[in-house]
Amino acid sequence: MEIQSWYWLVTALVLAAIEAFVPGTFFIWLAVAAAVVGLTLLALPDLPWQIQFLAFAILSIGSAVGFRQYQRRHPETSADPTLNRRGASLVGRLVVLERPIVNGRGHAFVGDTLWTVTGKDQPAGGTVKVVGTDGIMLKVDSPDRTG
Repeated sequence: MEIQSWYWLVTALVLAAIEAFVPGTFFIWLAVAAAVVGLTLLALPDLPWQIQFLAFAILSIGSAVGFRQYQRRHPETSADPTLNRRGASLVGRLVVLERPIVNGRGHAFVGDTLWTVTGKDQPAGGTVKVVGTDGIMLKVDSPDRTG
């Protein structure tokens, strides 16, 4: 059986289509490798199938590992680093206590959400500043002590 270049090019298209439906960036590197082998086979039509598969394997691993190394050296920076960390996005915000902080715990509304807050005991209605998070709880302190 002779493998023709269009086999590799169709494989590249299928792998690229899979990439559109699967999270991550793995199948695109397999697609790139398949496309390179297909284009190489256009230039060298007598290339044995063993060499084709070896080239595909080496290019697949090389492109995936190479991209991973590139990502580590050039990490993407987000315009909003706290986008999916709601508690962290509230740090620095002043909130009014809905329920007093007693024995280190109380509650405050932030928008339409009632959050558990931790900090020094304070009466309900007092204003506190969010200074950090602890899991799903907000750490608060008096606004005059946080700077």
